[in-house]
Amino acid sequence: MKRLNRLNRLTDHPHLNAVVRLTFRNPASLIYLGLVLAATLFVTVDTLFVTHEDASFSGVWLFLLAAPTVFLFFFGSSLAGAEAGGPAWFLVLGLVVSVLVQSLALGWFVRLVRRAGSAGSAHPQGI
Repeated sequence: MKRLNRLNRLTDHPHLNAVVRLTFRNPASLIYLGLVLAATLFVTVDTLFVTHEDASFSGVWLFLLAAPTVFLFFFGSSLAGAEAGGPAWFLVLGLVVSVLVQSLALGWFVRLVRRAGSAGSAHPQGI
Protein backbone atom coordinates (compact mmCIF):
# COMPACT_ATOMS: atom_id res chain seq x y z
CA MET A 1 0.00 0.00 0.00
CA LYS A 2 2.87 2.37 0.81
CA ARG A 3 4.41 1.66 -2.56
CA LEU A 4 1.17 2.56 -4.33
CA ASN A 5 0.95 5.82 -2.39
CA ARG A 6 4.51 6.72 -3.43
CA LEU A 7 3.62 5.99 -7.05
CA ASN A 8 0.51 8.18 -6.81
CA ARG A 9 2.60 11.02 -5.39
CA LEU A 10 4.97 10.70 -8.36
CA THR A 11 2.14 11.08 -10.84
CA ASP A 12 0.56 13.98 -8.93
CA HIS A 13 3.00 16.32 -10.62
CA PRO A 14 1.06 17.84 -13.56
CA HIS A 15 3.97 17.92 -16.01
CA LEU A 16 5.02 14.34 -15.29
CA ASN A 17 1.41 13.20 -15.56
CA ALA A 18 1.10 14.93 -18.94
CA VAL A 19 4.28 13.28 -20.23
CA VAL A 20 3.11 9.85 -19.06
CA ARG A 21 -0.32 10.40 -20.62
CA LEU A 22 1.16 11.51 -23.95
CA THR A 23 3.68 8.65 -24.02
CA PHE A 24 1.58 5.72 -22.81
CA ARG A 25 -2.11 6.61 -22.60
CA ASN A 26 -3.29 7.36 -26.11
CA PRO A 27 -4.20 4.92 -28.88
CA ALA A 28 -1.54 6.02 -31.38
CA SER A 29 1.31 5.67 -28.89
CA LEU A 30 -0.03 2.33 -27.67
CA ILE A 31 -0.16 0.99 -31.24
CA TYR A 32 3.40 2.19 -31.86
CA LEU A 33 4.64 0.65 -28.59
CA GLY A 34 2.80 -2.58 -29.46
CA LEU A 35 4.60 -2.73 -32.81
CA VAL A 36 7.92 -2.17 -31.06
CA LEU A 37 7.10 -4.91 -28.55
CA ALA A 38 6.16 -7.32 -31.34
CA ALA A 39 9.40 -6.55 -33.20
CA THR A 40 11.38 -7.00 -29.98
CA LEU A 41 9.80 -10.39 -29.37
CA PHE A 42 10.50 -11.40 -32.98
CA VAL A 43 14.16 -10.35 -32.70
CA THR A 44 14.54 -12.13 -29.36
CA VAL A 45 13.06 -15.40 -30.61
CA ASP A 46 15.04 -15.19 -33.85
CA THR A 47 18.28 -14.51 -32.00
CA LEU A 48 17.91 -17.11 -29.26
CA PHE A 49 16.07 -20.01 -30.88
CA VAL A 50 16.67 -19.95 -34.65
CA THR A 51 19.95 -21.05 -36.15
CA HIS A 52 21.17 -19.25 -39.26
CA GLU A 53 24.07 -20.03 -41.53
CA ASP A 54 24.58 -16.31 -42.07
CA ALA A 55 23.79 -13.32 -39.90
CA SER A 56 20.13 -12.53 -39.40
CA PHE A 57 18.82 -9.09 -40.23
CA SER A 58 15.87 -9.31 -37.83
CA GLY A 59 17.33 -6.58 -35.63
CA VAL A 60 16.95 -4.13 -38.49
CA TRP A 61 13.20 -4.00 -37.78
CA LEU A 62 13.83 -2.53 -34.34
CA PHE A 63 16.11 0.12 -35.75
CA LEU A 64 13.60 0.97 -38.47
CA LEU A 65 10.88 1.43 -35.83
CA ALA A 66 13.23 3.58 -33.72
CA ALA A 67 14.45 5.68 -36.66
CA PRO A 68 15.25 8.58 -36.99
CA THR A 69 16.04 9.37 -33.33
CA VAL A 70 18.17 6.24 -32.84
CA PHE A 71 20.60 7.62 -35.39
CA LEU A 72 21.30 10.55 -33.06
CA PHE A 73 22.69 8.01 -30.59
CA PHE A 74 24.84 6.44 -33.32
CA PHE A 75 26.13 9.87 -34.27
CA GLY A 76 26.80 10.73 -30.62
CA SER A 77 28.68 7.51 -29.99
CA SER A 78 30.82 8.02 -33.07
CA LEU A 79 31.63 11.56 -31.90
CA ALA A 80 32.64 10.12 -28.51
CA GLY A 81 35.12 7.82 -30.27
CA ALA A 82 33.26 4.52 -30.00
CA GLU A 83 33.75 2.13 -32.89
CA ALA A 84 30.91 0.29 -34.66
CA GLY A 85 28.09 1.98 -32.72
CA GLY A 86 29.61 1.61 -29.27
CA PRO A 87 29.00 -0.95 -26.55
CA ALA A 88 25.86 -3.10 -26.55
CA TRP A 89 24.39 -1.40 -23.47
CA PHE A 90 24.63 1.97 -25.25
CA LEU A 91 22.78 0.62 -28.29
CA VAL A 92 20.01 -0.85 -26.12
CA LEU A 93 19.74 2.39 -24.15
CA GLY A 94 19.62 4.33 -27.41
CA LEU A 95 16.82 2.11 -28.72
CA VAL A 96 14.76 2.42 -25.53
CA VAL A 97 15.14 6.18 -25.27
CA SER A 98 14.44 6.62 -28.99
CA VAL A 99 11.24 4.58 -28.80
CA LEU A 100 10.05 6.53 -25.73
CA VAL A 101 10.86 9.89 -27.34
CA GLN A 102 8.98 8.91 -30.49
CA SER A 103 6.02 7.63 -28.49
CA LEU A 104 5.91 10.97 -26.67
CA ALA A 105 6.17 12.86 -29.97
CA LEU A 106 3.39 10.74 -31.46
CA GLY A 107 1.14 11.42 -28.46
CA TRP A 108 1.89 15.14 -28.66
CA PHE A 109 1.11 15.15 -32.38
CA VAL A 110 -2.21 13.35 -31.82
CA ARG A 111 -3.13 15.89 -29.13
CA LEU A 112 -2.19 18.73 -31.47
CA VAL A 113 -4.35 17.32 -34.28
CA ARG A 114 -7.28 16.76 -31.94
CA ARG A 115 -7.09 20.32 -30.63
CA ALA A 116 -6.89 21.71 -34.16
CA GLY A 117 -9.85 19.57 -35.22
CA SER A 118 -11.99 20.58 -32.26
CA ALA A 119 -11.10 24.25 -32.73
CA GLY A 120 -12.09 24.01 -36.39
CA SER A 121 -15.51 22.58 -35.58
CA ALA A 122 -16.17 25.21 -32.93
CA HIS A 123 -15.70 28.06 -35.41
CA PRO A 124 -17.35 27.10 -38.69
CA GLN A 125 -16.44 29.11 -41.77
CA GLY A 126 -18.87 30.26 -44.38
CA ILE A 127 -22.61 30.71 -43.90
